[in-house]
Formats: sequence, structure tokens, C-alpha cells
Amino acid sequence: MTQTAPKPPKLLTMEDYLDYDDGTDTRYELVDGELVEMPVESQVNLNIVKYLLFEFAKYLPIALLATMTEVEVSGKRAKSRVPDLMVHSEESCSALSGGKRAILLRDMPPPALVIEVVSPGQENRDRDYRFKHTEYAARGINEYWIIDPELQQVTVCLWVNGQYEDTVYQGDTPIQSTVVPDFKLSAAQILAFGQN
Repeated sequence: MTQTAPKPPKLLTMEDYLDYDDGTDTRYELVDGELVEMPVESQVNLNIVKYLLFEFAKYLPIALLATMTEVEVSGKRAKSRVPDLMVHSEESCSALSGGKRAILLRDMPPPALVIEVVSPGQENRDRDYRFKHTEYAARGINEYWIIDPELQQVTVCLWVNGQYEDTVYQGDTPIQSTVVPDFKLSAAQILAFGQN
């Protein structure tokens, strides 16, 4: 007899989402109350995230670096995102200690920096450049990096007075970060590692 995973309610609240378990290893984001299955990452995206993780570890305590940590964001209904890489603030890191699940709820401090590596396809591009841009700004996250292997650029979004001001980096110009001020890699160096 085959057993199927339980179906979630049509629209989930954040509490429903936190309690939901379909018995699989499938990763989801919650978007306006609906579960959205996250696709398997490409090797290019994984290489970039691993590279940045090791590079950031040169400047930051390893405890402040995270992958697979969720962040609740604002939306017309319950919404949670899973950035490819996150740099915690001291406060957001402390807020997670002792929790059963690595999720920064809206009543918790935001992380200092989130990074998304754009996957191929217009839907992914819209999600990272439009929707997450607005959601992360509304959450008060100091920096949001959009790393785009297809366009060969890194967009650094700095939170200023409730919205992001964007700077696009291409080629050999070093990326400027307020969260990791000593970081000196260029977009070309980061993107080249994705091909390794």
C-alpha cells in the first residue's frame, strides 16, 4: 500500500507553515499562503554560494553565516523566503538560539545581509529582482545582493530610509559592502568561481 504525503490546507498561515511536514526532504518557500517548491540548485549557483561562504568566513565569525535559514517577509498573506546565503546580525543570530527551526519571524531582528543567486528563467529573475527586492527592503535588511550569472553582474541593494538603492557591479570593480567593509572581490571573481 502506497502512502501519500498529506495535502496542506489551501492557504496556510505562518503557524500552519511552521507545523507543516509532508514527510519528505522537499524544500518550500511560503508565498502568499501557498507552498512553493524550491527547485534543486544548479552547480553554478552552489559553487558561488560555497565560494562566498568561505570568503565571508575570512572577515566574519562563522556563527553569523547561514544557508537554509528562512526569513519571514511581508505580503498580502503569510510569506517566508529562503535566501541562498545569509549574514546574521548579532541580534538575529541570538534570536535563533534554542529554536526548533532556523526561521527569523517578523517579530525577530532582521539579518544584516541576504544573497540570492539568480537561477535561469524569467520567473526566477522576476522573483529575485522584483518581489524579493521589495520584501527584503520592507523587512529592513541592510543589504541584499543579487548575483546574476546570466547577466554577469552583482547588484548590491543598500537599505536607505525604507527602500533599497541599487548599485550594479560588473567586471573587475571591487564590490562595496557596508556589512563586510573589508570585502574586496569583484563581480568577475565571484562569477568566475561559479564556472569552476
